[in-house]
Amino acid sequence: MQVVKMVVTGAVASGKTEFIRAISEIDIISTERKATDETSLIKKETTVAMDFGRIAVAEDIVLQLFGTPGQKRFDFMWEILSEGMLGLVVLVDSTRPDNFRETSRIIDFFTSYRKTPFVIACNKQDLPNAWPPEDIRYSLRLSNDIKVLSCVAKNRDSVKQVLLELLYSILATAEDD
Repeated sequence: MQVVKMVVTGAVASGKTEFIRAISEIDIISTERKATDETSLIKKETTVAMDFGRIAVAEDIVLQLFGTPGQKRFDFMWEILSEGMLGLVVLVDSTRPDNFRETSRIIDFFTSYRKTPFVIACNKQDLPNAWPPEDIRYSLRLSNDIKVLSCVAKNRDSVKQVLLELLYSILATAEDD
């Protein structure tokens, strides 16, 4: 059995926990606690260490999904969680352009720390004020070879499509080696 470790990251309230919860075949392991700082203005609870879920995508391939905390004060967990990762999903709240700069910082951290395939999942595309993925690509200054995908983190099929796109990128990278 091939186990593929994927990290799901993004700014605060980008939808990381929902993303993992929507697809996991097991009850997710979550370290959500009551938000006590400025995060409490956005949501009641926040991830303080990690989320974990898993899904079998074939008889011999299992994806392990590790969700990072989004708050800057917990970013020491990013390095720990990225150990052994084969792919990265960066979630962006498409309705909050004020978080795009933080998303860029997160992308810079992970791409400088570990060279691994990654995709950008533009979450909340079901909302009327969501920025289109191509506008988000432009705002984040991403090259055309980076996959920037529409996503609704609460929707299992949407999450599945994002994970499959990342898995295809991982397999293509493995073939090149």
